[in-house]
Amino acid sequence: MSTVAVIGGGVIGLAVAWRAARAGWTVTVHDPDPGSGASWVAGGMLAPLSEGWPGEEHVLALGAASLQRWPEFARALEQETGVDVFTASASLTVALDAADATDLRTIASWVGEQGHEMRILTRAEIRDLEPSLGPRIRLGLLAPTELSVDNRKLVEALRRAAVAAGVHFVHAPVGDLDELRDERVVLAAGSASAMLWPALPVRPVKGEILRLRTRPGATPPPQHTVRGSVHGRPAYLVPRADGLVVGATQYEAGDTEVTVAGVRDLIADAEMLFPAIGEYELHEASAGLRPMSPDNLPLIGRLSDRVIAATGHGRNGVLLTAITVDAVLAELADDPLPEATHADPRRFVKESVR
Repeated sequence: MSTVAVIGGGVIGLAVAWRAARAGWTVTVHDPDPGSGASWVAGGMLAPLSEGWPGEEHVLALGAASLQRWPEFARALEQETGVDVFTASASLTVALDAADATDLRTIASWVGEQGHEMRILTRAEIRDLEPSLGPRIRLGLLAPTELSVDNRKLVEALRRAAVAAGVHFVHAPVGDLDELRDERVVLAAGSASAMLWPALPVRPVKGEILRLRTRPGATPPPQHTVRGSVHGRPAYLVPRADGLVVGATQYEAGDTEVTVAGVRDLIADAEMLFPAIGEYELHEASAGLRPMSPDNLPLIGRLSDRVIAATGHGRNGVLLTAITVDAVLAELADDPLPEATHADPRRFVKESVR
């Protein structure tokens, strides 16, 4: 039976391991603590349309293709585990000033030209949709097909599905890919991927988020994912069954320490979007390392006859899980997925004979 080693136990690695095992591969996941990295800290937004911007056609196309795959991916996972990972449907991006409102109109126009549904909302329409949002909001952009998931439920469900499919786990780091004896290797180690394949242009970018819990008598949280820009900083609120996830800062740094300034800015920015946030319990502050690439596209495809990259997903690891799994399974079958062409790592790294 053919064997594959998956390096990295985040959502990408776990999903690849589960699906590869279901496809008949003998799979081993190598990770000291599966699911504990950026996947555990993520917001869980599936929002490629809201982040669209002219000139980033390939980023939008890949994200939209993955969003389209997500309902079936989630259904299959729920059939395996009984876990429904979705938390909300539709995303609302709001503008607090004239410049942000202009940007929203630009996004709506350009993304609409690419064939995706988005709607501009007036202040009154926003109030009808989400009455608890802040009074300074002047315009909104609704993406009705976008979704959000509970990333921690997702991690646990993928780990359970992988175990049920017969995946073996080695709770130790890999120092050298040449030490592995498997026929194929999938490098899904996130921001640590370049340590195992130094030519990969993947760098860690720190992001801090907060997890808030509702308290008795508190204003209910928004029902949709709410995004906005406050003082030039992107902010988002993602619903959870017990409250909200608030994010996210972004620093060119490789540590996972939560800073006072980061928490201060997240709370202040979130309060501009949702003034009742002060009624909530500050349950957790955490930080993770996003694996960023130079052009905001992931690195998915062959590095050699044996090694396949599945890394560099940046802020969109959860979103891009569905299409990454399909692309990696296609590579394992020696039949590359056309939709992932622009994510081929060979745009940066020459294919090796390793």
